[in-house]
Amino acid sequence: MSSSTVRLTVAQALVRFLSVQYTERDGARHRLIAGTWGIFGHGNVAGVGQALLEAGEEAMPFHQGRNEQSMVHAAVGHARQLNRLSAQAVTTSIGPGATNLVTGAALATINRLPVLLLPGDYFASHAPDPLLQQLEHPTEADVSVNDTLRPVSRYFDRITRPEALIPSALHAMRVLADPAETGAVTLALPQDVQAEAYDWPEAFFAERVWPVRRPAPDPAELTAAVEAIRSARRPLLVAGGGVHHSEAEDALRAFVEATGIPVASTQAGKGSLRFDHPADLGAIGHTGTAVSDDLARTADLVIGVGTRYTDFTTASGTLFQHPDVRFLNVNITGFDAHKLSARTLVCDARSGLTALTEALSGHRVDAAYEAEYRAGRERWDAVVEAAYRADDTAVPTQTQVLGALDAVVGDDDVVINAAGSLPGDLHKLWRARSPRQYHLEYGYSCMGYEIPAAIGVQQAAPGTPVWALVGDGTYLMMPTEMVTAVQEGLPVNVVLIQNHGYASIGGLSAETGGERFGTAYRYRAADGSFTGAPLPVDLAANAASLGMEVLRAKTVGELREALAAARASDRPTCVYVETDTARSTAPGAEAWWDVPVAEVAGREAAVEARERYDRQVTARRHHL
Repeated sequence: MSSSTVRLTVAQALVRFLSVQYTERDGARHRLIAGTWGIFGHGNVAGVGQALLEAGEEAMPFHQGRNEQSMVHAAVGHARQLNRLSAQAVTTSIGPGATNLVTGAALATINRLPVLLLPGDYFASHAPDPLLQQLEHPTEADVSVNDTLRPVSRYFDRITRPEALIPSALHAMRVLADPAETGAVTLALPQDVQAEAYDWPEAFFAERVWPVRRPAPDPAELTAAVEAIRSARRPLLVAGGGVHHSEAEDALRAFVEATGIPVASTQAGKGSLRFDHPADLGAIGHTGTAVSDDLARTADLVIGVGTRYTDFTTASGTLFQHPDVRFLNVNITGFDAHKLSARTLVCDARSGLTALTEALSGHRVDAAYEAEYRAGRERWDAVVEAAYRADDTAVPTQTQVLGALDAVVGDDDVVINAAGSLPGDLHKLWRARSPRQYHLEYGYSCMGYEIPAAIGVQQAAPGTPVWALVGDGTYLMMPTEMVTAVQEGLPVNVVLIQNHGYASIGGLSAETGGERFGTAYRYRAADGSFTGAPLPVDLAANAASLGMEVLRAKTVGELREALAAARASDRPTCVYVETDTARSTAPGAEAWWDVPVAEVAGREAAVEARERYDRQVTARRHHL
């Protein structure tokens, strides 16, 4: 071996390379790969597993997971908390361990969040084929189950020779660090290649810094954008997750305070303005506030900043109803910026908002428009207060659970959720006090995200109180990482709400003619339906068996005490509460969501639902 090379296995070389990769933005440097999650099997134990052991914790911290999908969720939570400037890797064996990554990879890519996936793969040599867990394809011998990761990855490669790692690893880092490209990145590692030795150039292991760009707006696009804003009488800004990823909250506040333009937020963008800012209208779309959605219907210019415009945001294309409405999109990706036939500012959110504020000097919306939306804000504040209000002796409704939590959290607490009926209630009602407090994964809305994501957030922000809000349906999907929280001594708080089934889908089923079929967790009745007594499942006891400290609350008063105790605890804690499902204190939807209803049916509920659907769908517009 010459002095300019070092002999290592492919796995050892990869771990060493990852340990010296960094991002840098605004002069601050971060480890690009801050640690590796892993579950070991015959496809990675002797390769990546041995390499992590040899590298040691200082070079590459290792985190032991219980489920491959949840390990990706934890890595995604970590990356989001750190504004995409740092990521984690996930290593698995071949076969089911690798395919368990697919859901997490889809979640990461849909939400534009970086995670590095390192699944084991079959022998590149094909010498011992067929292996345990190998998929044999009759006409394509190079296909493996890892190919399921291709469509959900922003970059994919299978490393079939040692020297192929060098260009592929560099490409992988480029994609992870690029805010316009990032998402799941997959390097599939055949298990024989992982253990193969090679003489690596020492330069491959030199520290490498990947600048995270803040591209400025094109001057011509900026001029057109300023003209559009100046000519608008009822502009509305829609803040998406890109505001947070760019750390553009201060720039947004400066823009709003200079122009008076109000801000409505997507699930990912909530908290871009503090909830009590005079221009913050709260949520928009199907789960939006009345004031946001009323203004959206009459807006003549919608300024989207860092948003993908999902169907929940646009109310399935029915929300923006002004006959002359136009769109101006500030986004770091041209793909998202051009949605809704918009004028575009393809640039970093902070750079774009700063440039707009400077170019709009002296411009402000009409005072009557400001007075209108501020009055709407006050009316919605009363709605929130009513939804939160509760007597201490009452069994809480779900919104009253949120009210009790709202009274306990501090400005820096992080509240995490992803699926069920909670996202709608949280989007409409939660009072976000800081940019990172509201953590909703609503790009993929993946049940089971909350608990592992809370672990990832806690790793990224030690000392920060973190709350994972889960219903019984979500809990039963994936409670396993509670064990990881206990093992690592991470004081995450799980608020476990028991409502005996899929409450959100039950409500949707009732609305669309499905009559809540198959959505309750109950015994079968005599007619075969699931309408019997609730199942005798003790989820609190289950959480305790996984090592959590469990606090049970039956009333609103007991819940407040339990939440305060959990926040003060230095160990993983679960607050268990059964909600009153016989009554609702949640405000209804202010805008539509398109879920197609059976066009032909024999049951009256479905016929009536189709009549409602046909009336609603006529409001859809194509914005051209």
